[in-house]
Amino acid sequence: MRLLLISAFLAQSIVNAVGTTVHLDYATYHGHALSNGISQWLGMRYAAPPTGNLRFAPPQDPERMQYVQNATVHGARCIGLSQTPTPALSEDCLFINVYAPTGATADSQLPVYFFIPGGGFNTDSNANYNGSALLLAADKQMLVVTFNYRVASLGFLASKEMRGSVNNGLKDQRKAMMWVQDNIAKFGGNPKHVVLGGDSAGAASITLHLAAYGGRDDGLFHGTAAESQSFGPVLTIEESQYQYDALVANSGCKGKSDTLACLRGMDIGSYQKAAVNVPYPRKHWEPLFMYSPVIDSDFVRAVTMKEFQDGNFVKLPAIYGNVLNEGTTFCPRNIANMETSTKWLSNQFPHLNSSHADAVSKYFPRTPERFPKSTDFWRQCANAYGSIRYLCPGLTLSSIYASHSIPVYTYLWSVKDPRSEASGLGVFHTAEINAIWSPGAAGTKSFWPQSYLPGGVNDGVIPVVQGYWTSFVRHLDPNRERARGTPVWEQWGQGSRLVFETNKTTMRTVANDERGMCEYFGQVAVDLRQ
Repeated sequence: MRLLLISAFLAQSIVNAVGTTVHLDYATYHGHALSNGISQWLGMRYAAPPTGNLRFAPPQDPERMQYVQNATVHGARCIGLSQTPTPALSEDCLFINVYAPTGATADSQLPVYFFIPGGGFNTDSNANYNGSALLLAADKQMLVVTFNYRVASLGFLASKEMRGSVNNGLKDQRKAMMWVQDNIAKFGGNPKHVVLGGDSAGAASITLHLAAYGGRDDGLFHGTAAESQSFGPVLTIEESQYQYDALVANSGCKGKSDTLACLRGMDIGSYQKAAVNVPYPRKHWEPLFMYSPVIDSDFVRAVTMKEFQDGNFVKLPAIYGNVLNEGTTFCPRNIANMETSTKWLSNQFPHLNSSHADAVSKYFPRTPERFPKSTDFWRQCANAYGSIRYLCPGLTLSSIYASHSIPVYTYLWSVKDPRSEASGLGVFHTAEINAIWSPGAAGTKSFWPQSYLPGGVNDGVIPVVQGYWTSFVRHLDPNRERARGTPVWEQWGQGSRLVFETNKTTMRTVANDERGMCEYFGQVAVDLRQ
């Protein structure tokens, strides 16, 4: 009798196993089972190709596909500002990827980590992170989802001619979240336990979704983990009109009876040549990230920080954090003096006024350190930009969460890579990605820290941060499954954050001068339209 029961159980497990072929309502996808016990489905469509008449339109449902679709290779990434179309960079790019334990069943109900990549909303930095190492770090007790969304003008063009169809890159993200709600159980995931992750613009996207529609909770996610949350200026549609007008002028569509139809009719190669970066009105230089989400009185109803200050956001457990040197990869190394530094900052934050400039001079004086191939004011500029756009918003949000008694865990990534230190970049923007996902999972870039590789001086930090991160994804608490011997990651509360360093991770109270500086920039964040 016992043998019969065991046989019946095994047979039922086989029936319920996800397998590599998954049947969705609109398509059947065949993935690949890896030798490490993880299965992956790559390049699945979560929306129709946003081409032709769907250029500049909100994402639409994918068409039904009759035959089994191959899901063993990534789809094209979304083409960014000034990039040339290639098979790997395309306008047809709304693809999603799922990593799941091979043994998962449709009843497993495993937590889901839904990751939004960065790129300043103007490029897709890398939508194809490999989720295998994170799953292994979590003992295969979670799923990882990555995806593409439209960027630059294809995702964030705004003008009166758009007739309300703006913020389409954010709507792509929302569409992918809805896809997860509809389909992730078929891969072994729990649609009622989804944690949003993201770095830089991906982290900015998290805050925008928390505040979307005035803080409306649509049940699409249940916790958030933001790395280097980016708070750039949020313009109105009217203020963004200059971008559309410049694009029309560059494209040869000026004077046409329907300029939007003209832009839609262009081939993508010609369109990309016309869609170039231009300065804000009455500014001297182009901003780093010209296209970005805008206030549309619908999805985005006010500047992000204002929504959080007013309590108009979905109140869920969260992680916020930063690296030590957020601004070094952005500020030009040839900044000559304080005046030039302030002018450069004002080209990034067009509402920065003389009072704000005085505060920049006060809080960010010329630094005594000298760095290769850079002027005396490079680090001053980098420190100011990194703090205003990334560091201070994270601390401000942490305090807002604490005031609402929402669990919030704050970190500082100060893991120093010898080569990066020698170059002057220091602990640069999103460096922690290489530890959270494991070296190589986020692709290969020559300047990424080599010390995180096996045998490197910083390889020991990888299981530490992965323990906290996967624990948060699984339990909305970074401590339940943290690595043995690591400290409890306390909630922000009284202003303490977890500091990651080489061979050392400790809780520390934020220094008074840093808190004072961030209190000021938190107070003026709405004035800067952050």
